[in-house]
Amino acid sequence: MSASPSPVPAARRGPSRLKLAFWLLVVPLALVAAYFAVVLSWSYSDGERAGWVQKFSKKGWLCKTWEGEMALVTMPGAIPEKFLFTVRDEKVAEQINRVVGKRVTLHYEEKVGLPTTCFGETRHFVTGVAAVDDFPLAPGIGASPGQPAAAAPPASPATVQAAPSAPRPTPSPPSEYTMPAPADAPPAAAPAVPPATK
Repeated sequence: MSASPSPVPAARRGPSRLKLAFWLLVVPLALVAAYFAVVLSWSYSDGERAGWVQKFSKKGWLCKTWEGEMALVTMPGAIPEKFLFTVRDEKVAEQINRVVGKRVTLHYEEKVGLPTTCFGETRHFVTGVAAVDDFPLAPGIGASPGQPAAAAPPASPATVQAAPSAPRPTPSPPSEYTMPAPADAPPAAAPAVPPATK
């Protein structure tokens, strides 16, 4: 009896091109899109900064974003600290353009993990702006734009006291350290007294 030949197994087919494209293109793109969605919607911190917007412009080579600079002044005469920020919303950018050079409060969100500057050059993204009408010059003294600074409240008459007058210095007696007048110096003239009138 002759042995029948054993069936030859079918050649294993490799992964289809559709599956390969799915794993090499679609999945990485979906992961990158999910990463950016999470990073752009989540904020590391948010808060407000008050100061004077001194620079605001739209710039960028390919991705144009609104970039600004605000001077934060804590006390008159102090060196201002700069707060750099980015604006993505056109309506907020329009509001900031109207108040450049004025004292404002900016509400911002700090985004961490954005790998490119296409979303903005800074980590601070401004989401709101409010103009500040009154700002303190010193404790208890404020000023409004276009109005003179308010003076400190006057003290009540009961609390006002006359300053004590300083005692008059008494001439010191001559000592060994005083220089004697030269012998040939003319005598000191007496001060002229006007004649008394009746």
